[in-house]
Amino acid sequence: MSEQKNVVETSEAEIAVHWQEEEYITPPPAFVGQANLTDPAIYDRFSLDNFPDYYTEFAQLLTWYKYWDEVLDTSDAPCWKWFKGGKLNASFNCIDRHLAQHKNKTAIHFVPEPEEERVQHVTYQELYVRVNEFAALLRDTAGLKRGDRVTIHMPMSAELPITMLACARLGVIHSVVFGGFSANACADRIIDSNSRVLITMDAYYRGGNLLNHKAVEDEACTIAEEGGQKVDMLLVWQRYPGKYSSDSPPVPGRDVVVNEELKNYFGVRVEPEKMLAEEPLFLMYTSGTTGKPKGCQHGTGGYLSYVTAMSKYIQDIHLEDVYWCMADIGWITGHSFIVYGPLALAASTVIYEGVPTYPDAGRSWRIAQQLDVNIFHTAPTAIRALRKIGPDEPAKYNYTFKHMTTVGEPIEPEVWRWYREVVGRGEAVIVDTYWQTETGGFLCSTVPGINPMKAGSAGPGVPGIHPIIFDENGKVIEPGAGKAGNICIQNPWPGCFQTVWGDRDRFVKSYFSMYNKNPDSKDWRDWPYMTGDAAVQSADGYVRILGRIDDVINVSGHRLGTKEIESAALTVPEVAEAAVVPVAHEIKGKEPELYVSLKPGIQPSPELQQKIADAIVFEIGKIAKCKNVWLVPDMPKTRSGKIMRRVLGAISNKGDVGNVMTLANPEVVEEIQKMVAE
Repeated sequence: MSEQKNVVETSEAEIAVHWQEEEYITPPPAFVGQANLTDPAIYDRFSLDNFPDYYTEFAQLLTWYKYWDEVLDTSDAPCWKWFKGGKLNASFNCIDRHLAQHKNKTAIHFVPEPEEERVQHVTYQELYVRVNEFAALLRDTAGLKRGDRVTIHMPMSAELPITMLACARLGVIHSVVFGGFSANACADRIIDSNSRVLITMDAYYRGGNLLNHKAVEDEACTIAEEGGQKVDMLLVWQRYPGKYSSDSPPVPGRDVVVNEELKNYFGVRVEPEKMLAEEPLFLMYTSGTTGKPKGCQHGTGGYLSYVTAMSKYIQDIHLEDVYWCMADIGWITGHSFIVYGPLALAASTVIYEGVPTYPDAGRSWRIAQQLDVNIFHTAPTAIRALRKIGPDEPAKYNYTFKHMTTVGEPIEPEVWRWYREVVGRGEAVIVDTYWQTETGGFLCSTVPGINPMKAGSAGPGVPGIHPIIFDENGKVIEPGAGKAGNICIQNPWPGCFQTVWGDRDRFVKSYFSMYNKNPDSKDWRDWPYMTGDAAVQSADGYVRILGRIDDVINVSGHRLGTKEIESAALTVPEVAEAAVVPVAHEIKGKEPELYVSLKPGIQPSPELQQKIADAIVFEIGKIAKCKNVWLVPDMPKTRSGKIMRRVLGAISNKGDVGNVMTLANPEVVEEIQKMVAE
């Protein structure tokens, strides 16, 4: 009867939630004793009654040439302008201001993928010299000036943040494209941002192979020109300075080998541009599976103050810490929490070139031991991969994490527990952070020195962020109601992007129109930010993210979150990864279909299929019964390790899988197609 009762109780606009709340786990006293933020009164100071002035606390972490005239300008709502009239420079804040006290401190530990190559330790002084010399090259050789856009398509390397900070020094807007993206994806971003300069590296290591990256850029330049944007200059860094490591030779008249050209700028210093707080710092394109990529435009003052505060208070970075965020700088996590946030705090940040499981599943823990990393930041994708292929590896190495972050997608409670108990030895505090490319920094997370942790739950809004959950009719779903809806943020915040580059209408329509009652309003209260994610909020205010609203499966009027079904599958010990996709059903509307990859050494069997199917019914109820449980050899994944549910959905619904050649493992798509077709 209870199942029927749930169907009746849950309206079309709400999402049924069957998740039991997990227990609180308190942070260890040793962590709290050293934490940057332990005062619970911050939540009172950062209440909506004090908005927007409380954000000056974040801005004061930076060095300004001129203080702002206005904390928040809403005159062009919802294109907010933060710290209007203030002047600063991001490069100065990340480098110059630290030199007096920290010039000999390591800013960047660059770890090459080949283990026989030595780790490079770049001090703040060396970073200062290299950023200045490259900024001079950008200004004089490439002719770049304030407001110009530059596309950067580079692998993980010390040269990538050097390039970004040199752009920021000049007021040049950088658009970094993930190194693993194809020539087509790179060209799209060159065209959209009108970049006439492209910056790259000749080669890089991935999975033990030195890849010819320059060949991708030659193709990107051709495609961009066909699309109406000519690349006048391609700047090529050398993976091995003094040696050209690509089979694709430089094109005369267009290509400049950076390491050669830099000899002309030895000792040159470039005065940082005094940027207005509201001027753009960078564009970060979301790689949406459909439609044109959106160029999220992030401002200088608001963004930098927000990521600096998040790095200090949520990541708990101190001067003496060694901090490793395993993300790629080509994503927003890398911008905010490898480059800008940590360097603004004079932190030591680790950049690793290659695959975290190369040459074996112990690599990450060897790096942690070698560098004495004590803050570790990664995604559930990587955690699941490490749990799958090397569950016992962490125990072999001598490292101590005081703090661990998970980011990028919701983490299943079973995976969270392994992360804490095995990787964190049961001692590390965990922050499960929820945010987006568009938001610049965290939206929801526990403050590690104040709030207890809860497996699978992101926690409350971070100080200053005030989440609210609406159904699709704009009715508030109260905390503790046991139902999910569309999580929105009631108030603007400095890290939020300013607009979609060149498309204000798309910005307003995609992120603000659904719950806005008055398009002419200049009052921030009328413009809740729509994340597009489904979430449930417990009575204590903790938020659990259920995935994209688009991923909600409507089974006979009963709306189920895919993440909940995937989490149920992961309670089966043999399961390494799970992905749910909706399949059309003529009576029910949709029904879930489940793809599962198993841990190494586990053989697929009909008994195991049944065990997984039963676990879902046990955890959630018969309403979540899957049409099929497919035990697949591996999930189709991007080169950054994300499961491509879109491809699985196309297979299940007998649709077109599209171009899968850019995946890390395109061959697995055909194997799954054959399996499902039989």
